[in-house]
Amino acid sequence: MGNRTYSPEFKLQVVLEALQSDGTDAEVARAYDIHPVTLSNWKKKLKENGSKAFGGGDELKEKKDKIAKLERMVGQKEVEIALLKNFLGES
Repeated sequence: MGNRTYSPEFKLQVVLEALQSDGTDAEVARAYDIHPVTLSNWKKKLKENGSKAFGGGDELKEKKDKIAKLERMVGQKEVEIALLKNFLGES
């Protein structure tokens, strides 16, 4: 169990399982192969921040912005390639 990154969906799934389970947090953590302290931190985060606990809105907006930027860059490169091919007389 090193420094792993978990999706917001996974975190929510594990926390909900821990909250609904008759077992202990340690048992749930073991079932999902995470450290019990990690599970405790996720539960605390959910209680304090509700639906925004696991990086919903801001993280998604940043990723969408990055995708849009990369798509613009690809389009720009396609235009440059077409211009260079035209300049070199290739079709």
